[in-house]
Amino acid sequence: MQRFLLAVAAAAVAGAPAFAQTDVERVTEGNLVMENIPEIPAEVRERLRQYQNVRAAGFSDFAPDGGVLISTRFGETSQVHHVAAPMGMRRQITFYDEPVGGASARPGGAGEFVFAKDTGGDEYYQGYLYDPADGSVARFTEDDTRNGAFVWSEDGARVAWYRSTEGDPDWDILAADPSDPESRRVVHEGEGAIYPADWSDDGERLLFARYYSITHADLFALDLASGDVVEINPDADVAYRGAEFAPDGESVFVVTDQDSDFHRIMEIDLATGDMRQATPEHGWDVEAMDLSPDGSTIAYTINAGGVEELHFIDAETGAALPAPELPAGLIGGLQFDDAGARLGFTHTSPASPGDVWTYDLEAERLTRWTQSEVGGLEPETFVAPDLIRYESFDGLEIPAFVYRPEGEGPHPVIVDIHGGPESQERPGFNPRIQYWVNELGAAVIAPNVRGSAGYGNQYVALDNGMNREDSVRDIGALLDWIAAQPEFDAERTAVYGGSYGGYMVLASLVHYSDRLAGGVDIVGISNFVTFLENTSGYRRDLRRAEYGDERDPEMRAFLEEISPSNRADEITAPLFIIQGANDPRVPASESEQILQAVREAGNEAWYLLAMDEGHGFAKKSNRDFQREAETMFLRDILGLD
Repeated sequence: MQRFLLAVAAAAVAGAPAFAQTDVERVTEGNLVMENIPEIPAEVRERLRQYQNVRAAGFSDFAPDGGVLISTRFGETSQVHHVAAPMGMRRQITFYDEPVGGASARPGGAGEFVFAKDTGGDEYYQGYLYDPADGSVARFTEDDTRNGAFVWSEDGARVAWYRSTEGDPDWDILAADPSDPESRRVVHEGEGAIYPADWSDDGERLLFARYYSITHADLFALDLASGDVVEINPDADVAYRGAEFAPDGESVFVVTDQDSDFHRIMEIDLATGDMRQATPEHGWDVEAMDLSPDGSTIAYTINAGGVEELHFIDAETGAALPAPELPAGLIGGLQFDDAGARLGFTHTSPASPGDVWTYDLEAERLTRWTQSEVGGLEPETFVAPDLIRYESFDGLEIPAFVYRPEGEGPHPVIVDIHGGPESQERPGFNPRIQYWVNELGAAVIAPNVRGSAGYGNQYVALDNGMNREDSVRDIGALLDWIAAQPEFDAERTAVYGGSYGGYMVLASLVHYSDRLAGGVDIVGISNFVTFLENTSGYRRDLRRAEYGDERDPEMRAFLEEISPSNRADEITAPLFIIQGANDPRVPASESEQILQAVREAGNEAWYLLAMDEGHGFAKKSNRDFQREAETMFLRDILGLD
């Protein structure tokens, strides 16, 4: 296939931007649509292949034979596998072209599990039940619905989940025996974005939450026989990150920021409403928890500046219990087995792409179940980041992780901006970053600008409403910091980000094109008004809670003022736009309009669209080409060989 090389010299002679072209042709190859992307040299493809073949394994659930169910990839997409013994063979169970996110085993079952998958990244997830007796798979959810948060009852007889439909902001909660789809029924017609959290042990009540924003949620108990709903802690304006019934059903344990800037675990008495703090003060958020089946032990993680720590406490007294020592990294998927004897989880670090572990509480024994491949690379070459803080325009200190290549420099810099916006850059394993550092010789700086999660409620709210561009100014202050470091080359600095991070890339180019070599915008918001009007209806109100309501004239005017598509003439540095055609979150129209606006302003951009992807590329072949094209772009704008 012929692709089109950039006419840099001709453009320079004409006085146009370096990436401008007189003719741009849109080329289609398979499911990929592209503009201005050059041929990929074999040496780039071959070296990237190793980094792209790094695997990760994630813990999904315990299997009835004592083994574990995991999610990992051996082909195009991640699928469910079974591992019978530590470091044993990974036996693949599901085989689909679309990714399967994980598996939830039927309690007391013979190996049945529920899983979800969508089509082409559209996020209209359907629920399926796998039966190991004959290997059959049956769908138990309805056409044209989006389903998630599948939760088994304690006896394994039913599963509960939320259901939403396009254009309807009000979700419902359903329950069924997934072996019998005809048993499906709506147990609660909801208002807003609701989802089930836990069943009572007797199967008579269901905990569910309504999510408004990262700092506000409501919690309810539903009586399944009568349909009566009682709000728990009704007078509080708080957030919840998890909720579980105590085994006796008389109280619930919740992860909440009640009376604190950080999340802690509290026990709420359902009869009196009295609250008891179960965890000590860590000065950081409790990230996740799981209560043992007998209610005696709580396992939980804290987010200590981006690094996760695993803790165990006695649920009644709060006394600390022995916990394993793990390398600094991230921990997820906490789950006790049915006996409460083992905890399963996933651990990842800058040197390890993600593996499945269990911890035996009585023996105090940590067991590794998988050792994921790293593409034939030497793990010793993987670079761990340093945590720094720099001062922003108003004196606020901004944390950032810095990955440094070998040598004295000055090194080119890639500023990697997370999405969310209420997300957080964390020191997990990232093959893309490792490639940039080890193969391109670029330093990578990943800031947690104001509005990021993990640093308390006050910090996460600093970019709300009319303060939206203060987080962009944090990037400007980072550019100042980079310029003051002899090891970095301020004239060869690029910005990179996806989703809200894509907006941050575009906004950074609006404000700082004269200080940036270019930017990569992946599924980014280019205009807040059109984004809010066109994002899927089931999530529109949730996004208004963060970005502002475009139906309010004052807010609409502000959102239009700061939207990059309305300021494309200020984007003079090279731009690469990457998008999935089926994206329900940030529609492809957001990328198309910034592409058109940049060109109408006399500048040029590279463009890559995947017709079978949604909010980011999930299929390996698409992701491989994305990385190859990104590499070519970064080499060009950073002046790398």
